[in-house]
Amino acid sequence: MRTKSLKKNRINVVTLGCSKNVYDSEVLMGQLKANNKDVVHEEDGNIVVINTCGFIDNAKEQSVNTILEFVEKKQQGDVDKVFVTGCLSERYKPDLQKEIPDVDQYFGTTELPGLLSALEADYKHELIGERLTTTPKNYAYLKIAEGCDRPCSFCAIPLMRGGHKSTPIENLVTEAEKLAANGVKELILIAQDLTYYGLDLYKKRNLAELLENLVKVEGIEWIRLHYAFPTGFPMDVLEVMKREPKVCNYLDIPLQHISDDLLKSMRRGTTHEKTTKLLKEFRKTVPEMAIRTTLIVGYPGETEEHFQELKEWVKEMRFERLGCFTYSHEENTHAYNLEDDVPQEVKQERANEIMEIQSQISWELNQQKIGETFKVVIDRKEGNYFIGRTEFDSPDVDNEVLIDATSVYLKTGDYYEVKITDAADFDLYGEPLNVNTEKPKRKELKIKSV
Repeated sequence: MRTKSLKKNRINVVTLGCSKNVYDSEVLMGQLKANNKDVVHEEDGNIVVINTCGFIDNAKEQSVNTILEFVEKKQQGDVDKVFVTGCLSERYKPDLQKEIPDVDQYFGTTELPGLLSALEADYKHELIGERLTTTPKNYAYLKIAEGCDRPCSFCAIPLMRGGHKSTPIENLVTEAEKLAANGVKELILIAQDLTYYGLDLYKKRNLAELLENLVKVEGIEWIRLHYAFPTGFPMDVLEVMKREPKVCNYLDIPLQHISDDLLKSMRRGTTHEKTTKLLKEFRKTVPEMAIRTTLIVGYPGETEEHFQELKEWVKEMRFERLGCFTYSHEENTHAYNLEDDVPQEVKQERANEIMEIQSQISWELNQQKIGETFKVVIDRKEGNYFIGRTEFDSPDVDNEVLIDATSVYLKTGDYYEVKITDAADFDLYGEPLNVNTEKPKRKELKIKSV
C-alpha cells in the first residue's frame, strides 16, 4: 500500500561519486527527457535510478547504503521501482544481485541503452551533447574521454570504466556550443586521464588542439583542466594556456606520492626527480598557474622515512591546492597482492599531517592576495554572502571568495572584478569594484479601479 503520494512515472536520478558520474547522470536525464519522460535529479519520484561509485571503501559504503535506503522505501510502498547503474554495479553486479535482490535491475557503466529500455525509453544516437545539467547554470563538466589505459597498481577504474576512449573534437565542440547556448560560461574538462586525450583517435596527444577549438566557442569564458597524468604530459598545452585567456591558469594533476620506491610500486612511470622537474617547468612556463594535486598516504610498504620525504616535498613545492586520501586496498588491483601493512589510524594521522602542512601553505599564499584584484564568478548566495571563485579555483574542492551580500547586489553566474580585503586558510573575502550597491527594486503592479 502506498504510504506517500508521488507523481506517477516520475524518474528520480540519484548521483554518487565523482564529476564523471555527474556527467553520465546528465546524459541519462537528457535521453529520458528526449523520450518525453518526467525526470528529476535527487527529488521525489516513484522510479529511482541510483548512479553508484565503486572507487574506494568509503564510496562503496555510501553507494550500498543508498541502495538499501531506496530498497526499504520500495518495500514500504514509497517508490515503485529501483534501478542501479554506475561503477559499483559494473564491478560487483553478481554480488549485488545476490545480496540486494529487491533492486529491479542492475546495469554497468556501458549499458545506457539497456537502462533506457528498462525505463521504457529509446536510446537516441543523434543526441550529441544533449544533457540536462545538474550543476549551477554558469558551469558544466565536459567529459572528453572515457576509461583509462594506465597501469596504476592501486586503481580499480579500468575494471569499471574500461580502456581509454577519446571523444572526437567535433563532438566536443558541438556539445560545448549547446552548453553555451544554455548559459554555461565555464567548461570543466574531465576524464580519467586528460594527458592521454587523442592518442587513440589522432595517434598523438591532442589536448592542445582540443583547447584551441573550444576557445572559439562563443559564450564560453573559462575552460578548466582536471585530472591530468604526469607521465607524458603534452607540454604544448602550457603554450595554449599562456596564450588563450579563456584557458584558466589552473591544472589538476594527481601525483599520489614522491618516494621513488612507492612510485615504482604504484606503477606510475615516473620518479621524484622527473616529477619535480615537471612541476618546475609548469611554474617557469606559466608562472601564474595554480596547481592542484592529490596524494595517497598509507600505501603498502610506506615507511616513516617515505612519509617524511613526502612531507618535505609538499613543503618545498607549495601547491596552491592539495587533497590527501588514505590508501584503500581494492581487490583485483595489482596492489591487492601486497600486504596492506599500514594501520588505518596511522594512515589517517599521516593524511591529517599533510593537510595541516597544506593549510599553512594555503593561508600564506592567500595572505599574499590581500589588496589584489581578481576576476570572480558568482556561483551562489549563502546566508549573508555571495560565494564566488577566481580562475584559480574549481567548484566544490578549492578556495572560495566571500562577498558581503548585505552591502551589494550581485547576479549569480556573472563575473566581477573583486578586490581581496582579507583571507583565511581556504577562503578569501572581497569587495566588488564598480558595482551598484543597491538591490534592484521590484516593479510595482498598478491595479486600475473599475
